[in-house]
Amino acid sequence: MPDTAFAPAYFDKNRQAILDDWFALLRLPTVGTDPKRLGDCARAAAWLKKFLKPLGFAVDIITPEGGLPVPIVLAERPGAGATTVLFYGHYDVQPEDPLDGWKTPPFEPTLIDGRVYARGAQDDKGQVMGFLMGVKALIEAGMPLPTLRLVIEGQEESSSKGLTALAPLLRQRLHADVLMVSDTSSGPASQPAIVAGLRGVTHFTLTVSGPGYDLHSGIHGGLAPNPAQGLARLLASLHNDDGSIAVSGFLDRVRPPSEEELGLARESVITPEAYEKEIGCPPAGGQQNLDMVTRVSFMPTIEINGIHGGYGGPGSKTVIPSSALAKLSMRLVPDQTPSEAFAAVKKHLTDRCPRGLTLTFSDSDSGAPGFRLPVHSPVFRLAADVLRKIDPRGALFHWDGASIPIVALLQHVSGAAPLLVGFGREEDKIHCPNESFGLDQFVSAMTWSTLMLSELAV
Repeated sequence: MPDTAFAPAYFDKNRQAILDDWFALLRLPTVGTDPKRLGDCARAAAWLKKFLKPLGFAVDIITPEGGLPVPIVLAERPGAGATTVLFYGHYDVQPEDPLDGWKTPPFEPTLIDGRVYARGAQDDKGQVMGFLMGVKALIEAGMPLPTLRLVIEGQEESSSKGLTALAPLLRQRLHADVLMVSDTSSGPASQPAIVAGLRGVTHFTLTVSGPGYDLHSGIHGGLAPNPAQGLARLLASLHNDDGSIAVSGFLDRVRPPSEEELGLARESVITPEAYEKEIGCPPAGGQQNLDMVTRVSFMPTIEINGIHGGYGGPGSKTVIPSSALAKLSMRLVPDQTPSEAFAAVKKHLTDRCPRGLTLTFSDSDSGAPGFRLPVHSPVFRLAADVLRKIDPRGALFHWDGASIPIVALLQHVSGAAPLLVGFGREEDKIHCPNESFGLDQFVSAMTWSTLMLSELAV
């Protein structure tokens, strides 16, 4: 049975080889939403297959039909004991823009002061490779592992469309007792955290159209309806002055947390002062009569992710734009369904469309529901014992406001108990320029992998 020094010692002994493998995967610009990067996604899947086969995994690369054919890596390795572990991760990354915000090339991993900078360094290539390097260390040491099944996809950042379609057809190959995911963050001061719930997500694009072409704002101002102004009015109508959601029916299915859930969640929340120091502004968003943890963990949101319309270059250009668009996403809590949430928002916006303008809804997806897990499950108790070995402070329970769209479906299809433990930090700046992952975080992921898998092999 490995101890907490096993993974750090393995990393120190094999540091350069580990970094070479991690960096090779990071150099591939695997933006799963970009058709121009399909070749890079295929190369990443092939690289993972080449990495896994010498470790005794039988590996298949499956390409979904319909939509973008982004490959999925499916692997299995027989092990000791009666437990089967399904590990889920993803190799796709967010687009690298804005490029001018990067201090180092986004797809040329750079080690600076113990941190690796690159797109995907943390989300999720760093965490996946940390887990897999733990597996490799156990195998090379001849230590027992449970039966391992791996599913590593390339569309997590775009709602896992391919895997969502294929998962029910792969039920037998995904069947497991425990579903391990390393795509989340630790708590304040890097204290380990077990994620007991995730919000769901769905998104869409709203386009507001008016004139057939851009108009001179002097000649047509006061006569022609302005799509940019109309869009601004519509977006402002989604929330009340106190930050609460103003969409009729949107909150009907919201289930409040139990007192126990709320109490445990409050143990892992940072202070408003620490939040402001970390991100540069106070936690002033959301419904103002609710505390921070309730807003971010147990309430849904409607967020505007981008607004585009008219002229945005240097100087001025006095036009009434012919159209304007906004990208919106909704984070959902358990019992809300993506289809009902989208329908409520669509009706709200349609009913308020300014005269003379038309609305178009596009890029909507099936979305994914949120979920909450029972905090007293046996797998949580085992995980808490393991994490206390890694950190004497023990583990926090965390209800994450983010989403991993496929987890709820994998839980249903595999029959496995989900166990989400990750080692991200806010300083990693995932989805932003200068994403990074510390070598200490990577080693923590390895340590978690070696200890938890060894316990499950008994």
